[in-house]
Formats: sequence, C-alpha cells, structure tokens
Amino acid sequence: MLYVGVDAHKKRSHLAVMDGNGGLLKSVEVSSTREGFAKALGRYRRPMKAVVEACYTWEPIYDWLDELVDEVTLAHPLKVRAIADARIKTDRIDAETLAHLLRADLIPAAYVPAQETRQVKRVLRQRRFLVQVRGMLKNRISALLSRNAVKRPKLSDQFGKRGRMFLATVELPEVERRLLDEDLAMLDTLSARIAKTDSLIEELSEGDPVIGWLRSIPGIGAFFAVLLRYEIDDIERFCSPRKLAAYAGLVPSTYQSSGRCFHGRLTKQGNRHVRWAAVEAVTSAVRCSWYFRRYYQHIKYRAGTGAARVATARKLLAMVWTVWKEQRCYEPR
Repeated sequence: MLYVGVDAHKKRSHLAVMDGNGGLLKSVEVSSTREGFAKALGRYRRPMKAVVEACYTWEPIYDWLDELVDEVTLAHPLKVRAIADARIKTDRIDAETLAHLLRADLIPAAYVPAQETRQVKRVLRQRRFLVQVRGMLKNRISALLSRNAVKRPKLSDQFGKRGRMFLATVELPEVERRLLDEDLAMLDTLSARIAKTDSLIEELSEGDPVIGWLRSIPGIGAFFAVLLRYEIDDIERFCSPRKLAAYAGLVPSTYQSSGRCFHGRLTKQGNRHVRWAAVEAVTSAVRCSWYFRRYYQHIKYRAGTGAARVATARKLLAMVWTVWKEQRCYEPR
C-alpha cells in the first residue's frame, strides 16, 4: 500500500508518496489539474490511499484523486494542525506530514457529501447570498429616504405593491432620484433571480420526507427546511442534539483548569449556514409557537436578547435532530 499526502493550492500543489515503512518514494510539485495528478501518480501500480486538507480548493482535487487512487480522505485542517504543528512549515513538509499521518491512521477526517449534494448546497448558498444583498439594498433605499426627510406611508410591507408605487412617484432632487431608480432596478433583478431558485426548492421538497418533518417545526419554512436538509445531509453523524449544535458553532467555548471552569463566547467553528438558518428561524418560531415564545422570554429576562436568540436557536436544532432521528413530525406539547 502506498500513501499519498497532498498539500493543495489553487495553481500548484505538492505531492508526497510513501510506502508502508515510511520511505519517501516521491516528493514533487505538480500543477493543480487532473492531468498534473494523473502524470505524477500514473506510474504506480500498487494500491494507494490519498489525503488532502479541506482547504479553499479541495473539491476538484478530491474528485480527481478519487478517480486515481483506491481511497481518499479529507483531513480536518484545524485538527491536523493541532496534531502536527511545526515551527518550520513548507509545502513539502506539509505533504510529507499528511502522508505520515495517513500511514499511521491518525488523520482526523472531515465529512465529504456526495457530489450531487454539494451542487445543491451551492445553489442554496447562492440564494442566501442574494437574499442578504437584497436586504442591504432595502436598507440603502431606506437610508436614502431618511437622508431626504421623506415621510413614508404606514404599510405592512414597505416594498410591496403600494410601497413600490410610492417609491416610483416620490419627489427627490435629481441626483437622489437617479440613485433611487438604480437601486430599485437592482432590487427587481435580485428578486427575479431569487424567484428562479424557488422553483428548485419546490422540486427538492417533493417526495423528501425529511423536509416534511423539518417544515413541521415552528419557524422553519420551505427554504430553511431544504437548507438544513442538505447542509446537515446525514443526521447519523451526530449522536446527540449537542453535537449538532456544536457543528453549527452554537455552543460556548470552555476553559477548564485545576477545578475551575469558564464558559466564554460562542465557538462559531462549524457550518455557518446551519448557524444562520437556526438563528434566523428564531423570530418566526417565537411569533407562532407559545412553547418557543415562553422559552425565549425566560432566557431574555435572565440574560438578555442575544443570549435568548442563541439559546432558542439551539433548542430549534435540538428539535431538528429529534424529528429527523425519530422520523416524525413535530408535535407541540
């Protein structure tokens, strides 16, 4: 068995090949292309295992290696650094260290979703980005109106049909009017692109029981259900609700020494998209569920609004874990 360590980069990557006894057979820099890896590994006819860190460009390199070797492992970068930190760091040393850890079966592996799941996640993340940009545009328009002392009508949706009629006819200085028209045009473009992704969300929701279970939880609508479904992907990875909350970075950091224990800020290490969805769903959950509203108000009275939102987001993720594990819809007590 041969062991291949890959220190991956965008243009050039370093590759180290070792045998079972730790002997270095090859240490070479290759172009970060399918052809570059195939040329470097094509001469070996023995079974091979490879490891690559979960870096910025890991996905294509992982897929190329999966075609060339018998088994590929995706290494967790922070945990590898904790095991094999060194004062002298070069691409060659990193690749050889990864090969040594793989040979000794000491690689802390990261989860690798299927290629189809990764493609869906990219679409969902793009939609989230567009929604955030649309929110920024709405805030920009509101700031422009406030800057010109424009009194806006009392409407439930300031950017709905009646709100857009008001914005189209409001009198402003020439420069400000042009800026408002440009912002409104960009807002329409973003809304149209977001609407296109809604059809994909409906297609993904059809026939998937997991999304039905998640949508039964207060505060989790169609988009959040699909996002959580594909970002979490496999609930069996988490043995408890706390593990899922830790994956989302919603647990406090802990410092313990000599019998003293201190809990600090949130770790925020993990899947930021799951964390965002859980925190955003709190507003709707508190509004439509007496159970979550009572829980939120109880924490808010003791520790404030921020702590209440985080605690309620953890509670929502606990419900996600429960209904998914037990394969049933949410039932309020």
